[in-house]
Amino acid sequence: MGAGLGAVARYLVLIWVNPTTPEALALTVTSAVNLVACFAMGLFQPGPFWGVGFLGGFSTLSAVSLTAVSDSPVWAGFIIVLSLTTATLAWMAGDATRGRRHG
Repeated sequence: MGAGLGAVARYLVLIWVNPTTPEALALTVTSAVNLVACFAMGLFQPGPFWGVGFLGGFSTLSAVSLTAVSDSPVWAGFIIVLSLTTATLAWMAGDATRGRRHG
């Protein structure tokens, strides 16, 4: 249920932003959604429904992966590494923010 709600929320964001090209979709909108989800995961440390469910459904690696395999191997590697690095940093920023609020 949570994952379904998260996927619907992501779809609504995509409709609202209305990216004009597939590259804009994957590299900007999807990356922004993923970063928000990772930050929220670190900040709130939600349980299964909101964490793995809603935030898992809200975020996606599939659009980033699709863009990566549509281009050169070097560019694909860059996109994947950038996506995973920024997602980890977003989670760490959320976790650090939570620690400051409760510390």
